Amino acid sequence: MSEIVMELKAINKFFGSSQVIHNVNFKVQKGDFVTLLGPSGCGKTTILRMIAGFYEPDSGEIHLAGRQIEHVPPYARNTAMVFQEYALFPHMSVFENVAYGLRVRNLDEKTVKQKVGDALSLMQLSGMEDRYPNQMSGGQQQRVAVARALVMEPDVLLLDEPLSNLDAKLRESVRVELRTIQQQMGLTTIYVTHDQQEALSMSDSIIVMKKGYLHQQGKPHEIYFEPATPFVADFIGTTNLIQVTGNNALWANYEGQVLEMDAPCPEGTYTASIRPESIRLNEVAKAPHGENVLPATITHSMFLGEKMRYFLKDASGKEWLADIFDPGRKIYEGDVFMLFMPNRTHVIVGDAEGAESKG
Repeated sequence: MSEIVMELKAINKFFGSSQVIHNVNFKVQKGDFVTLLGPSGCGKTTILRMIAGFYEPDSGEIHLAGRQIEHVPPYARNTAMVFQEYALFPHMSVFENVAYGLRVRNLDEKTVKQKVGDALSLMQLSGMEDRYPNQMSGGQQQRVAVARALVMEPDVLLLDEPLSNLDAKLRESVRVELRTIQQQMGLTTIYVTHDQQEALSMSDSIIVMKKGYLHQQGKPHEIYFEPATPFVADFIGTTNLIQVTGNNALWANYEGQVLEMDAPCPEGTYTASIRPESIRLNEVAKAPHGENVLPATITHSMFLGEKMRYFLKDASGKEWLADIFDPGRKIYEGDVFMLFMPNRTHVIVGDAEGAESKG
């Protein structure tokens, strides 16, 4: 059974009269890379700063490595935080920046040199010990900031959008390096981002937030294919959201048409999510593989290299997206049929904070 290294229980936070965090609960397993994901202003960084000790929750508990820490000062928590702006000391060399926290702990010089050397080697910064931050690129400064955190051997590493200042190509390469190092060290990490692809590609677990509420925590494929709320479905990638009426059977009604499901759809009206890549297009209403079939009209299309994106309208006027990968030379136009498997139609039961999902 996996060890729980951190747990937040019923965390609430106010700034003045405004409540910015609403009864947030989650657990973090030892060695996991956990991402806090959501749009700007959803409370991601506020939670990270409460874990680090820069803010105190107004109510609730934070447990880390067997201790309750919400009132423990930052320096006594054994956490390490990497900020979006890196926060390197401009008057200190790379070596002194990385060694700073170790010197605060009054470690002997031999130990300091060994630990700093190991951290710089791990981050591919060996030979740059005497440089200053203004002599380094953004990617190198980011590595120094991570090395300074890693050298402290924290119980949990906290990363607040550390790649946001890098260009797209460098961001992708550093993302891979960071994830590889985290896995090699087995370091418990909590990472803040608003980038969905970053969260999906790096995480063991994703926590999706909106306006201070936790909407869902789960593995990347669970978040993507089994969203708990319409917000999660729409925020993680691209999806088609439709209103269906269920009757406790393996089918639901959409605009007078029966859609098959892979799990019973409870009685009532719900939102269903169908990803664009789960849809096939056909010029005839044939479904040899047991797919659902809906007639639609293509309004326009967009060639994106590896795929063709089609914009469609069904008989009710509802707009749909369909992504056809490896399209070759085939281009669909006009009236077509959309086909999708029952197990790609995910029914979302409820649409508020804390909603449960089925499907």
